[in-house]
Parts: sequence; C-alpha cells; structure tokens
Amino acid sequence: MIVFANEIKPGEEAADVKDSSGEVDKRFIPEINIALVGHVDHGKTTLTEALTGKWTDTHSEEQKRGITIRLGYADTTFYKCTKCGAFGTTKKCQKCFADCEPQRTVSFIDAPGHETLMATVLSGAAMTDAALLIIAANEKCPQPQTREHLLVLEVANIKNIIIVQTKIDLVSKEEAEKNYKEIKNFVKDTVAENAPIIPISAQHRTNIDILIQELMKIPTPQRDMESELLIYIARSFDINKPGAKPNDLVGGVLGGTIIRGVIKKDDEIEIKPGVYVDGTYQALKTKVIGIQQAGYSLDVGTPGGLLGIMTTLDPSLCRADTLSGNIAGVNLPGIEDELKLDVHLFESAIGTKEKPTINTGDALMLTIAVAKTVAVVTSAHQEGEKYVIETKLKLPVCLIESSKVAISKQISGRWHLIGWGLIQNQ
Repeated sequence: MIVFANEIKPGEEAADVKDSSGEVDKRFIPEINIALVGHVDHGKTTLTEALTGKWTDTHSEEQKRGITIRLGYADTTFYKCTKCGAFGTTKKCQKCFADCEPQRTVSFIDAPGHETLMATVLSGAAMTDAALLIIAANEKCPQPQTREHLLVLEVANIKNIIIVQTKIDLVSKEEAEKNYKEIKNFVKDTVAENAPIIPISAQHRTNIDILIQELMKIPTPQRDMESELLIYIARSFDINKPGAKPNDLVGGVLGGTIIRGVIKKDDEIEIKPGVYVDGTYQALKTKVIGIQQAGYSLDVGTPGGLLGIMTTLDPSLCRADTLSGNIAGVNLPGIEDELKLDVHLFESAIGTKEKPTINTGDALMLTIAVAKTVAVVTSAHQEGEKYVIETKLKLPVCLIESSKVAISKQISGRWHLIGWGLIQNQ
C-alpha cells in the first residue's frame, strides 16, 4: 500500500485541510517531486524521516541490510510560523510555539545509494523535478556514488539542486569547513555548481528549518494538463490481507506520478507493455475506482507529486511491484523490442577507471523513464565521439517522445553507468 507521512483515514479528513468549498486545500496536495540522492549511508533515509516523519526503508531486506533497495516515498507539508516566520513540518512552531500556516506539500523520493542499484536510482530521476544531493561531512568528497549520482542528475537534466552536507554533528568545525571546500571543488563546472550547500544534522534536527527555507524556493514547473494522460508507474501493490474473503477483495493499486494530463475517478486507462501472455506482451485495461494523494481521497489527480490509483485490476497482477516500469494512460505508443540509439559514453565507467566501450554482442542495462530492460547489442559502430548501436531488448518498452536512455554495462561483475543515449526509432 502507498503510505504517506501525513496520511489520514478516509472519512476522517480534518476540517483544516479543506477549503471553503469543502474540497481538499491544494496546499496539502503535493506539487513537486524531490529526489534524495547520494552515496550509500550518507543519511538520505534519515533526512527523509526528519523532513516527513516517515522511515522509507520498509522492505524486509532493506531493514536487514540497513540500506535502501527500492525507491522510498513520503509526502510532507511545509509550514511557516505566523509569529517568528520560521519554517517547519508541524502546525506549532518548534521555536516559539505559535501557530503555523501551511505553505506547500512536496513528495520525496528516497533513492538507493549502492552502486549495484543504479538502475533504480535512474528510475527515480525520471520522475523528479528537483533533487537533494546528500554528502556526508565525515567522509572525503566525492565518494564513488556521489560522483555517479551527480552525473545522473545531469543526464536527467535536473537543474534545481540543493546540496545537503549531513552528519555535521560527527565532525569538528575545521573538518566541516574542509569538507565544504571539497564539495565546492567537486561541483565546479557541473549542473550543481551554483547549488546552495546546507549543513545539517538530521539526527538532531539541526538546520532543518534552513533546508526547508531553500526547498520553498524551488519553483513548481509548468504542468501540462491539456494533453492525453501519461503516468509513470514506479510501484504496484496488492493491498488485500492474507485470508481475505472473495467478496472483500479489492483491485490492485498503482503508484507513480502523472507526467501530463489529468486522471479522474471512473476513467478507463490502459497499461503498457502490460503482462506476458502466450509468448507476447499484452496491454492491460482497467477502471480507476479511487485516487489518493498525501493520504487524501480525490476525484481528480493532476501532475506533480506522487499518487496512488486504485483500480479494478486482478490484485495478483500488481503484487510486489510486478507492474513497476510500465506506463499508464490513454492512446499510448506501441511496444518496442528493438532500439537504435545514438550513444554518448563517459570518459570512464562510473565507479571505475575503465574507459567504456560498446561492441556487438555486449549486454547492456537500459533505463528509459521508469522502465528497465537488458539489451543485447546486435550492431555497433563509432561515429566521431558517439556510438550508433542497434539492440534487441529482453523486456519490451513503450517509447515516450524525447526519451533519454541511461546505459549501464557489467564491469568486474557489477553494473556501472557508462553513458547515455537518444532513441532513433521515433
């Protein structure tokens, strides 16, 4: 089930989240998606908890290993004190205890930092309007995944970036200043060169109000609500409890974000590539029976923020993120199992010193929006500084206009990001 930090049960919506017309106040509906990226164990999940009150490592393997594997989600509303002007996430000011007014609600995507889970990070970047680049003060900058994640932000063309210098409670003033200089040198001549750097301690809630003040400055992008509906599906769920009686079963739930258009209760939507049946992939069609954002039941969902869509799908089709990587909407493009790409390779594969190459017969991991697939290179030749390759896909994908592809290759038994490509099929 999609669980949000400020969730309230249906029928229990407090009066203060509704406007004069009885509708949910738009300030409580997420308007942007913000990713938290950075090296493993630099404090992304702890910061998410500090900002939202939700611990996003809920998967059993995540709790056992102490790292984030799947994308975690949490929503939070930012408040401003009516007396002292301080920002926070509560209705009462933590400094002067005066009343606070809601300002805006955002969705956070907590991305895994471990290098072998890079494809999952890229899936999150495809849904992101802005990013927090997390860099711990108690380690030398940059760490391997810090460099990798910054490249991800550049490939995904994410320009609204805030650098968060975490764990300042573990270092001296001099060490924090040294780390700050390392960060400035690291981001020079990159997309994050002019990004603000906010030192914090998530454990002690130090400077969280200053970070929120910077988050308030991130502009909400112009949303396309006129075009046909397109949704990136990042998660899918079966929310039925074991032993539920047949008459009590409910349909599967889709979790993701609307890229364009709007979705309404009772709409009919299709899902592609769909499911594998009799040797081929078949699109699914379903009816929308409910929409949830930030824990509130809505009749209409719009772009911006994460949302859950209750459907009439067989819940077994949605169990354990089975439909993750699909797209949903109306009049979706066709399914492709072959791609021709213009590829731009990095100087070295991220996390290694090896110069990347692509040859016929190579296996690549391609990430296209939220879809991930393994591709076998059937043809490859170099044209100047780029490669032109043709590939056969293990799992088919739906191509969205201007799709940019992140390309990873196995080096020494692990997937490493080696470059990006543009699709020529269209």
